[in-house]
Amino acid sequence: MKGLTSTITKTLTTGTILTCTDNSGAKMVYIISALHYKGTRSRGPQLGIGDVVIASVRKGKPDMVKKVVKALIVRQKKEFRRANGVRISFEDNAAVLVNDDFLPVGTEIKGVVAREVAERFPKVAAISAGVV
Repeated sequence: MKGLTSTITKTLTTGTILTCTDNSGAKMVYIISALHYKGTRSRGPQLGIGDVVIASVRKGKPDMVKKVVKALIVRQKKEFRRANGVRISFEDNAAVLVNDDFLPVGTEIKGVVAREVAERFPKVAAISAGVV
């Protein structure tokens, strides 16, 4: 997996509810834990754009609800700084469901994804509406 080119402010934690922006059948997902997170003892994981999380589907199609899935965070409300000095923020916190190989489950993503996600996961960027 490629490294991030920006300094991402990590503001999402376990217990955060994200909007699912793909057409996989899930509408809202609840973060249970983080994948590949190394932290300090007794400290919860801090997550941001480009992180893969383990989530539970809260709203969506009946066959998807209560299912534990992997999700990729593609947008966050809190601004983050890019290397050229520009600060980027989105209007919502959003995720896309991915499989074990980090390929998207859905075939279409509503809305844009961050450029940092597009660099790290090119298949997600290929089905998105745009890259910011």
